[in-house]
Amino acid sequence: MAPKDSNAVPVTAESEKKKENDPKKLKKEDEGDNLSEEDRELKERLETCVSTVVNENKEASVTIPIRITALDVIVNELRTATASMTSVPKPLKFLRPHFATIKTLYKTLQKTTDLDNETTAFRARLADVLAVLAMTMGRPEERESLHFKLSGAKDYETLASRGVASKHAEDNLGSWGHEFVRSLAGEIGQEYNQRVIDGSDPDSDEAFKDILSMIHIIVPFHLTHNAEAEAVDLLIEVQRLKFLLTLDNINEHNYQRICLYLIKTASYMSDPDDLQEMLETAFEIFKKQGQYFDALLVALKMSRLEEIPNLIKECEDPIVKKQMCILLGRHRVNYEVEDDPEEDELNELIGNEKLSEQFLKVAQDLDVLDPKTPEDIYKSHLAETGGFSRRREAGGAQVDSARANLASTFVNAFVNAGFGKDKLMTPDSEWLYKNKDHGMMSAAASLGSILLWNVEEGLTQIDKFLYSNEEYVKAGAALGVGILSSGIRNDADPALALLSEHVEGDSHIMKCSSCTGLGIAYAGTGREDVMEMLVPVVESSGGGPTSFMEVCLAGLALGMIFVGKCDDNVGGTIVQRLMEATEEELDHSHARYLCLGLALLFLGQMEKADAMMEAVRTIEHKISKFAVVMLETAAYAGSGNVLKVQEMLHQCAEHLNEDAEHQMAAVLGIGLITMGEDVGSEMALRSFDHLLHYCEPPIKRAVPLALAVLHISNPDYAVIDQLSRLSHDPDAELSQNAIIALGVVSAGTNNSRVAGLLRQLGEFYSKEAGHIFCVRISQGLLHMGKGLLTINPFHADRMLLNGPALGGVLVLLYSCIDLKNTLLDKSHYLLYYLTCAMNPRMLITVGEDISWRPVTVRVGQAVETVGQAGKPKRITGFQTHTTPVLLGATDRAELGTEEVISVSNILEGVVIVRDNPDYQEPEDSKKK
Repeated sequence: MAPKDSNAVPVTAESEKKKENDPKKLKKEDEGDNLSEEDRELKERLETCVSTVVNENKEASVTIPIRITALDVIVNELRTATASMTSVPKPLKFLRPHFATIKTLYKTLQKTTDLDNETTAFRARLADVLAVLAMTMGRPEERESLHFKLSGAKDYETLASRGVASKHAEDNLGSWGHEFVRSLAGEIGQEYNQRVIDGSDPDSDEAFKDILSMIHIIVPFHLTHNAEAEAVDLLIEVQRLKFLLTLDNINEHNYQRICLYLIKTASYMSDPDDLQEMLETAFEIFKKQGQYFDALLVALKMSRLEEIPNLIKECEDPIVKKQMCILLGRHRVNYEVEDDPEEDELNELIGNEKLSEQFLKVAQDLDVLDPKTPEDIYKSHLAETGGFSRRREAGGAQVDSARANLASTFVNAFVNAGFGKDKLMTPDSEWLYKNKDHGMMSAAASLGSILLWNVEEGLTQIDKFLYSNEEYVKAGAALGVGILSSGIRNDADPALALLSEHVEGDSHIMKCSSCTGLGIAYAGTGREDVMEMLVPVVESSGGGPTSFMEVCLAGLALGMIFVGKCDDNVGGTIVQRLMEATEEELDHSHARYLCLGLALLFLGQMEKADAMMEAVRTIEHKISKFAVVMLETAAYAGSGNVLKVQEMLHQCAEHLNEDAEHQMAAVLGIGLITMGEDVGSEMALRSFDHLLHYCEPPIKRAVPLALAVLHISNPDYAVIDQLSRLSHDPDAELSQNAIIALGVVSAGTNNSRVAGLLRQLGEFYSKEAGHIFCVRISQGLLHMGKGLLTINPFHADRMLLNGPALGGVLVLLYSCIDLKNTLLDKSHYLLYYLTCAMNPRMLITVGEDISWRPVTVRVGQAVETVGQAGKPKRITGFQTHTTPVLLGATDRAELGTEEVISVSNILEGVVIVRDNPDYQEPEDSKKK
């Protein structure tokens, strides 16, 4: 133990405080008594240099060259100061007290005009030093750093014009270090905004010449120093994003990071023109780098279908072309490749002709080919009370209820969708006659769903019903033909050939089913010939509610066929018909489908719907409010536009119990606008909580539907919890909507938790016919395609929103606004619109000839990597599988081997892989 010091003073907390605040001690520290030898030397050197530069005593012996030399020492110290990231570099610290002195000297020099070359060079150099010092010492709002830099630049220009170019003028930004460049970039943005406020024209380069010359140095500097995000931010700030396209600094190493940042940032742009410009810039960069697949992705995101022919023509790699066509097929784009040596094969890929074959192969691989019966799904033997089956057995003969059979028809259609065989419909037609009227129609149409995508075999099986004596069976078969062809392009065009005569016929039910069939078969294709057939049906008037139902279903079919196309012809026809409709017609429960048809035309097209909204406002009926909200929310679907969300919340502020349909549409609209964008979805969930607490019943009824839109085929734990609570609500409509929402949220996932909840609900509502029907539909959705399908409209790593898929889901959700008169009445066959949204959630890897080539892949939760440094991991918590493999809504896959490389950098659906030319086998495997 150390000996006690006789002079020691006891230390208390108070004495410590005194020590801290002791002015003498503070002064001593400032004087630098506690500096190391090296630091003291540096401080003295800098102070000597400052006094030489300032030359307060105006000594004649201190000439300009000597002062410049002293300034160079300061510059050198500032540039070479390597400090830790957490503390200020020493030279900056020591020069702090002298900042005001140097600034005064500079201002004195500034007042003097007609300086000789040497003094001008000195002044320019001084401005450089002051700019760096002002970074930490100047006031942020005064932008001193930038002003000094601009003054210095003028001096360098003056010298250059006199023919005395300074060696310092060239590398005058980057050499001061990254932090200085970042600080300067921030001030440039502020300066630009200030000049625009002061009246400068943002489109003219003249007013910003001095700033732009700096930007032309800063942006390449950022790009070459892995700060792509900062370069893009600066260009967005000064509205000069197109400058990126002129740079040579963009190469194969950084183009992906730049484009990813541009695409992701675009979602946060409030001005549609800015959004468009960012996506266009990304598109041009991809094209310049020869990345045609990525360029196609961006073109589809912008809905610029006219770019497709050029991209396919410019792309010289036949394998990449095939991958592009697979993407077009997945996005349901109706495009035909011409003048290409492999055009037949490419068109086959766009037409999804092999989809059924690939899907069945995956099913075989996963061993789920055996057909399932509705009872396999209901599992009533697990019910705690014994469910229906035991009670019936106890009570004697089993009675078939038409409603229960109808529900089983749909469950059967959804569960066996795309598998080609089931145990109710394909063995014989006995099941058909266990239904009545519209039930028979849905039962016959269910064949289309079971044989989904398999046009050749499907037509053979459905054909016999087209000649039935029973009108409803015939109508169902017609609808089945349409369902069968959903998303598939066939040279024979069977749907159009078989359904056209019925659209023009006299039978009401045949007309309804044929229009719906055409809407499903040609969703998203924008086919003129189909439009010419359906427009007369929309235009027809008279005949009361039954013929108006045909009008509405034809309008909805047109909306699906021209989804997101903004077609004037279709839009004009529908609006005209809405304006001419009588009060009685607009009160019809199906009038909302006509409005939905109109809204789908503008799906995701933002401000292009404005003119149409004005036209709809002129309709003198309460439906005009509903239609306007529907149009606006569909136009901004998936955009995350905060202002529109606020408008919709404002709609909900009014307390209405009657005529509140527009409020229900607004609630659903909030979900629609924020879907696919994580931050917006989180915020929306909180808003829905408030709506449930404080709003009237009509608004509450729409909340489960909005929750469903936000989590289509993505059973999030918290959302399922919320829906489970709402499904027991005393309000019948609210609980029915919550039950349907459970089905939509878990569609195609086989989620065991939801399965348990639905079984409990089946018991709970065993006496309620409407509720039990909803439970059955949800059970069918949950086990859709035996867990191999999804109805999530987002694909390509959640980048693209598939119009027909979202349209199909919206038909279901808008029907839920008035379940009693739609799905629970006679229009249950509209549920088949969901087949437009059904897609296999598989990942298959194929060789260059599109034959299967299993490889190992890692599948895990997708992680956002935008703007992160280095090469961050894109997935977390992964498992390694061999393809084919199923992907959930939030999953992402990457290759688990270096033997092959994928043509597309998004592993989803069908992905072509080829051998990696640079692959070298590891040593140990060679020895074996």
